[in-house]
Amino acid sequence: MTSVLDRSAPSAASPTPPKRRRRVAVVAGPWTYAALIAVLAGSAFPVYWSLVVSSQTPAAVDRVPPVLVPGGHLFANIARVFDTTDFALALMNSLVVAGTITVSVVFFSTLAGFAFAKLRFRGRSALMLLVVATQAVPTELGVIPLYMMMSDFGWAGEIHAVIVPGLVTAFGVFFMRQYFERAVPDELLEAGRMDGCSSLRLYWHVVLPAARPAAAVLGLFTFMQAWNDFFWPLVVLVPENPTVQTALSTLASGYTTDYTLVLTAATIGTVPVLLVFLLFGRQIVGGIMQGALKG
Repeated sequence: MTSVLDRSAPSAASPTPPKRRRRVAVVAGPWTYAALIAVLAGSAFPVYWSLVVSSQTPAAVDRVPPVLVPGGHLFANIARVFDTTDFALALMNSLVVAGTITVSVVFFSTLAGFAFAKLRFRGRSALMLLVVATQAVPTELGVIPLYMMMSDFGWAGEIHAVIVPGLVTAFGVFFMRQYFERAVPDELLEAGRMDGCSSLRLYWHVVLPAARPAAAVLGLFTFMQAWNDFFWPLVVLVPENPTVQTALSTLASGYTTDYTLVLTAATIGTVPVLLVFLLFGRQIVGGIMQGALKG
């Protein structure tokens, strides 16, 4: 007979419980905070300096030592910007261009990224390699044939010529494909197919909700790139139909540059980008942190 002590003792064949990983807390020191404050100050100072100059008179810009405190001429300078050039049309054009391109890039990039990451079809690897290879082609090489194409379409000078070439990007497709490889498990898609879902329904009900953090990051980058694009709008648009960047170029192209006027317009043009980040900042930071934790 075995004793009670022998029965309660664990057998040698019983599996040992897995050891839990100990999380090491990383404590930031004073030098870390000092470096972060220095980087923050260096990043925010150009925006602050633009605000200071845009609130001063043109004579105050040339003072030595320079003025470092905002003045009281901000609204007067804003009125001068809208009186000097059609800046309202420039803001509207840039909002239409950046908003349309952002929505299109996020939609097509998530759709193509899902196809390249989770669907099996002939030539998938070769097509993905071709998409990535297009990033190695300099943009300047395609300006002349692209302008000729826009002229043949009758879009030269119109806002369509700025929107259509940027409706999808190779970077967006590659970015979303890499994200879907890790964020969407194959078992979840197989379960959806067993329930009778088609590929489009899987994309709409499973893939898009999982892609929200990465789509927010891609959307911010795309909006900033489309908003700050200068070269192609300068080539294809006319001065009477400007974007924000070409309007800034017009303000700075006089015989003498009125820096108060130029920096006031630059400050106005910075506001939409800041608003986009404030509206979607939580999802953007969450997407970056999620990618860092998974990596």
